[in-house]
Amino acid sequence: MKTLLAHPVLRLMCLITVLSGCAVTDRVPDRSATPDARWAVLTLENATTTPMAGARAEAVARALLHTLGVKEVVRPPAPARDALFDPAPAADTEAALAWARSAGVRYVLTGTVDEWQYKVGVDGEPAVGLALHIIDVEDGSTVWSGVGARTGWGRDSLAAVAQTLIKSLLAPVVR
Repeated sequence: MKTLLAHPVLRLMCLITVLSGCAVTDRVPDRSATPDARWAVLTLENATTTPMAGARAEAVARALLHTLGVKEVVRPPAPARDALFDPAPAADTEAALAWARSAGVRYVLTGTVDEWQYKVGVDGEPAVGLALHIIDVEDGSTVWSGVGARTGWGRDSLAAVAQTLIKSLLAPVVR
């Protein structure tokens, strides 16, 4: 007599159930932002103990916007701060929006990095958690918000996990 797990479909269902616990995302449904507009990505606020996590997430998001079809992504001027410390974009949001208006930017992507680390343990799995917001520069309203968290396997890189998470959040919005 065969066991239940000997059946290929049941094995696949068990695998999907186990893997589904590795990622969680929530986002505003049925909203979109045009990829033909001019975009800017602000350095994400770093709420982690990992230095420069916000700048790393910003670089990934900027590159992903291009792959999702955004034609022009401009970089805001760097704030005049000591490079040893993370910038605090929350304090600079109004200045960034003023710059974006003068630069003809339509959408600004900003947010917060809540987790950016390799977990402690034998496998050292990468873990990323963040919240993203798309702001319409014309009126300052939030067009879209999404939050997500994702972990990888011990052999995965932190950048790959971040890329997968950010893409899963932004892909349905940028169309």
